[in-house]
Amino acid sequence: MFRQTRTRTLAALAVLGLAAGCSSAPDADTTTAARETSPLASPAAGSPFWVDPASPAAQQVQRWEQQGRERDARLLKLIADRPAAIWPSAERPEPKIREATAAAAREGRTAVFVAYDIPHRDCGQHSAGGAYGADAYRDWIDRFARAIGDSQALVVLEPDAVAHIVDGCTPGEYHAEREQMLSEAIVRLKRQPRTKVYLDAGNPAWIRESWKLVEPLKRAGVANADGFALNVSNFQTDETTKEYGRRLSEDLDGKHFVVDTSRNGNGPLGGDPSQAWCNPPGRALGTPPTKDTGDPLVDAYLWIKRPGESDGQCRGGPSAGQWWADYALALARNSSV
Repeated sequence: MFRQTRTRTLAALAVLGLAAGCSSAPDADTTTAARETSPLASPAAGSPFWVDPASPAAQQVQRWEQQGRERDARLLKLIADRPAAIWPSAERPEPKIREATAAAAREGRTAVFVAYDIPHRDCGQHSAGGAYGADAYRDWIDRFARAIGDSQALVVLEPDAVAHIVDGCTPGEYHAEREQMLSEAIVRLKRQPRTKVYLDAGNPAWIRESWKLVEPLKRAGVANADGFALNVSNFQTDETTKEYGRRLSEDLDGKHFVVDTSRNGNGPLGGDPSQAWCNPPGRALGTPPTKDTGDPLVDAYLWIKRPGESDGQCRGGPSAGQWWADYALALARNSSV
């Protein structure tokens, strides 16, 4: 999911040395030993976002500690101890939302969610699925919103949905209906008094001419949202993404935006861009989640894609969204945050 281009030959690619930090990549990490023996950064005590203590990363840390893999467990805490978005299930989103918001409220923090159930999702590819139709989607969003209640929450709405309208991946007969569903979803979520909503707008390497997104975003109701989201599950650098976001914001009456920095520490994989979106080797964790961005237009850096969860069955990975411990460890090992 969340790619700027597609290829159907990815499944034939080799694993390319994920666990070893992928030295074949041009920007692969060369300071692993130094990082593993030096003190690692810990999450800021004042983080405004909630950390899931039962995340796959946290569970993996516990398993490795029990197995005596203390160095690997210590590295993986760079993921486990930092806040990442929750992706509630398409079948029953309520339990996880209620659990997360209740825990976040006890700590005085904000729970971050991704609403990802639009019909005809992902053009039938790695993350295919979604609600069966518009009515089913409206019901799902309503249940999603009611589960949030009056809790403090941030929702990233429907990764890929608008960009796939622009790139033509989503058939034309679905465009108007999709824009209407997104517009209604924003209005419904914003009825919750302490919920912020950011409509996904792809990434700079996908829809390179940002102006092409402007009218679809407007038709999808971005004016009623708190802003838009960029770089979800992608690897574009902070600076590249912010420059793109500023141009898009200018065309959207100054709308603010959030940036997914979960895996962009080494930027995108070089070479063929059609092979860069799915489990690319040699990547690293990016800027830790924070509202302190130093940019008045950037409301937050977030880990929207949960680091260590697969993009799809490519380069030896499991199905999209499934935990992949070796890839997670490589992200942490290559990281400087």
